[in-house]
Amino acid sequence: MTQISDARPVAVTGATGAQGGATARALLRAGRPVRALTRDPSSPAAAELAALGAETVRADFTDPATLRAALDGAGALFAMSTPFGSDLEGEVRQGTALLDAARESGTVEHIVLTSASNADRPTGIPHFETKRRLERHLKGLGVPWTVLGPGAFLENYANGWTRQSLRRGVFHLPMPPGVPIPVIAARTIGDFAAHVLAHPARYAGRRIDLAAQWVTGEQIAAAIAVGSGREIAFEEVPLTVVEGYSEDLAAMFRYFQATGLEVDAEALRAEHPEIHWLTLEEWAAREDWRL
Repeated sequence: MTQISDARPVAVTGATGAQGGATARALLRAGRPVRALTRDPSSPAAAELAALGAETVRADFTDPATLRAALDGAGALFAMSTPFGSDLEGEVRQGTALLDAARESGTVEHIVLTSASNADRPTGIPHFETKRRLERHLKGLGVPWTVLGPGAFLENYANGWTRQSLRRGVFHLPMPPGVPIPVIAARTIGDFAAHVLAHPARYAGRRIDLAAQWVTGEQIAAAIAVGSGREIAFEEVPLTVVEGYSEDLAAMFRYFQATGLEVDAEALRAEHPEIHWLTLEEWAAREDWRL
């Protein structure tokens, strides 16, 4: 496979969100032209990307015509899907439409799809199983591909639900004390995706699970305590509580506890020293913890 021309834009989905936004910014820092796909090019997040030099275009996953137009002339695609805000079958439909539009464009030479760690195996986690289906679809398109499977997002530990408990001095996680999970920051995902897109021949046909390190709930609480300057204690959330508001998330943490994810963070860092593997401690130090 030849090197994709840097003159053609990389189409980035989810560009106004965490993963896509981090990827778009990493590509722009590297001097690559970016076409940010968004439902609302007039949004503040889209305007911020445009100010950085990205081309913003309207693309609606439920409207294949807009996808085809948005991908016309693009040399590569950073693709992602989410069941949240839609539904599981909707995620598959929309993700399939995006991947098919990339194939039909005739110009997209490489697709980087973000999935989830270990989603290429039967986990029984609903939102992992949808990604498994999309991975299988991607591999049958006939377009060179790379799948990235991030571990747990560090950004989840600074969302509104988490901050509610942090105000009370507690960090909640549905994991037993002392049991680690693999974590990664959105910025690292973006840096890695941009690196893959710059070296398509090296990564074509590879599926890579991503994590910067393995950490326990106690370590997350301690890092947030240092970053926020507050006393934060770790407290396990029972799975029965999680089941009360999301069986999907309960299934995920049940899998984490019973089976566990397999991600070799040390091997990743050794193979990819050019990537800044943002640690939990660095991430927590950079975060705005005004609660």
